[in-house]
Amino acid sequence: LSDKEEGKRKKSKSKVDCCGFPLSIFFIVVNEFCERFSYYGMKAVLVLYFRYFLQWDDDLATTIYHTFVALCYLTPILGAIVADSWLGKFKTIVYLSVVYTIGQAILAVSAIHDITDLDHNGKPDSMAFHVALSMVGLSLIALGTGGIKPCVSAFGGDQFEDQQEKQRSTFFSIFYISINAGSLLSTLITPILRAQECGINSQQKCYPLAFGVPAVLMAVALVVFIMGSNMYTKAAPKGNIMLEVCRCIGFAIKNRFQHRSKRYPKREHWMDWANEKYDKLLIAQVKIVLKVLFLYIPLPMFWALFDQQGSRWTLQATTMDGNFGAFKVEPDQMQIVNPLLILAMVPLVDSVVYPLTKKCGLNFTPLRRMTVGMFMAGLAFIAAALLQIQIDKTLPTFPSASQSQVKFLNLENSVLPVTVDGATYSIQPFQACQTLSFPSVPIQMEAPGRFSIIVIILCSQNRDVNAKPEQGNNEIRLVNGFEAEVNITAGSKDLGFIPQFGFSNYTQLPEGTSTFLISNRMGQICEYSQSLGFGSSYTLLIPGDFSFGPECAKTIRPIEDIKPNTVHMAWQIPQYFLMTTGEVVFSVTGLEFSYSQAPSNMKSVLQAGWLLTVAVGNIIVLIVAEAGQLPDQWAEYVLFASLLICVCVIFSIMAYFYTYIDPMEIEAQFAEGGPQDKEEKSKNLSMTDVIPASEDKKSEVKQSRI
Repeated sequence: LSDKEEGKRKKSKSKVDCCGFPLSIFFIVVNEFCERFSYYGMKAVLVLYFRYFLQWDDDLATTIYHTFVALCYLTPILGAIVADSWLGKFKTIVYLSVVYTIGQAILAVSAIHDITDLDHNGKPDSMAFHVALSMVGLSLIALGTGGIKPCVSAFGGDQFEDQQEKQRSTFFSIFYISINAGSLLSTLITPILRAQECGINSQQKCYPLAFGVPAVLMAVALVVFIMGSNMYTKAAPKGNIMLEVCRCIGFAIKNRFQHRSKRYPKREHWMDWANEKYDKLLIAQVKIVLKVLFLYIPLPMFWALFDQQGSRWTLQATTMDGNFGAFKVEPDQMQIVNPLLILAMVPLVDSVVYPLTKKCGLNFTPLRRMTVGMFMAGLAFIAAALLQIQIDKTLPTFPSASQSQVKFLNLENSVLPVTVDGATYSIQPFQACQTLSFPSVPIQMEAPGRFSIIVIILCSQNRDVNAKPEQGNNEIRLVNGFEAEVNITAGSKDLGFIPQFGFSNYTQLPEGTSTFLISNRMGQICEYSQSLGFGSSYTLLIPGDFSFGPECAKTIRPIEDIKPNTVHMAWQIPQYFLMTTGEVVFSVTGLEFSYSQAPSNMKSVLQAGWLLTVAVGNIIVLIVAEAGQLPDQWAEYVLFASLLICVCVIFSIMAYFYTYIDPMEIEAQFAEGGPQDKEEKSKNLSMTDVIPASEDKKSEVKQSRI
């Protein structure tokens, strides 16, 4: 108890230094790298896991994604209270890292489709089991990553002596680099792991691997952190300043409510009603904090847009062309643009942009920078809306609820005239007519009897595709017009035997060149290759005049049902650039502003308030995604941009009336006067219950106003 009361540090028996730095910080930096790799790697593929493994629609996937992110930024407050009040930073990090690792492992297990795929068709038979397991895993991850967030960096700072200010500053720079390095590598690697195919009974997208590698990295982070235990300087818990601030505010509100009668004189500030119990210095510090927290009210709207990079923008990328020539970019890999731009733009803005504005005589204050950052984020969503409009133009038209669509496929080497409800269509040899839409009523069709024709109706068993292929994959089927049945193999996938005039089921194939092997029961083989883009659909027609031989592949006719994605993913770079620019001048400046305006012992309180704005921003997204239900995605982008620009105007007005202060100067003024003793406070508290405050007391209150 004496250690806790006096806040003494428990030092290791043998503290080792390396180049003037405590060797213990090596374990902390490696721990942070592995933890950030684990978190960002899992988060990068999370929305696609919701969308394509759990089979949720875009809105529900977005809602649950942002609910998870919100929880990750709510739990830091809990972690800070536990660390400062009871367990200390070291034990809090260890215990919550164990929870974190278990959560990552559970999430990886939840993505194994073979667990409930009893019929071996590649789809889980009990989706509720996978959903429940996923939610348990994500809840543990949110508790773990959020709980250790406020502890790790502060614990690293505890490793330095008071005279090691320069080394401590260097440590935080290295710490920041480790965060970005972990984020950068994981955002690059885990989408590649997800794109692989794995499974016991059937091959599917490898989400277990994409989640499993982050789980392993989190376990490594925990082991490395524990390995340095004997080298750490461990500060005993000293009590949580956030709880003290809350008690002070609560007492002021309670005291004001109890003395709301007109016979009690008004005080200059409502926090002055805490004078009877708390030091004037603490009250003055709380006033400073509340003043900054008031400015935080509009900030969640920025984070509501910013965090959609991992949800809406990733889903947008699934409908685009990711072929960059020498390499292919997965939709969730586009998120890597943000950390890449951050690493390039932070030094550029600090060393070039800000000095230039200063030389030009522009007073680019922190709050003005934050206003510009919010405006840039709004422009990023305008750019996303314009891009979405272009993407929508390339999407095929599918039947409405009251319509049906019909497509005619000509299997003969002659023109086929078909009359449908009085309109005649000429279908070229070995081709299909354009898809025809009709109301859901009986229609009349006429065609010459001597021709071979296959009618494809969207609602029939051999239906045509009625949705854009997901995740940038391609849907391929084969139609056999040959006189005998044939067996089809596409890579490792066996489509089985297809009888004459029969269809194969649609098979999903990735972008690139796919090879099809066509064989008959006599062992003859024909090899055919088809180049595929992103998100296309083809019907490969084996015509009636097909024959096995050296030229057999030339007779196969590819019929394009749905065009591949034609809008390139590179067009997302402008919106990422605008958003990252906004982040650099908003987020970095906001942290700097909060630190400079915070009292010396309440910087953690404002840090918790800052993280809370991120959580509220994600809650805004899930409310809009569920309640908005806008028919077009571009309209939702415009809605978010409009909301942020309106909030930006409000924030600029609030910033105009804000007066910058020097907390250290104010604290020095109170330190000279000295705090009231407890006996005088108790006396004042009892007096206010009997008589109104005196004129002398009013004078005291006025002097303590900030």
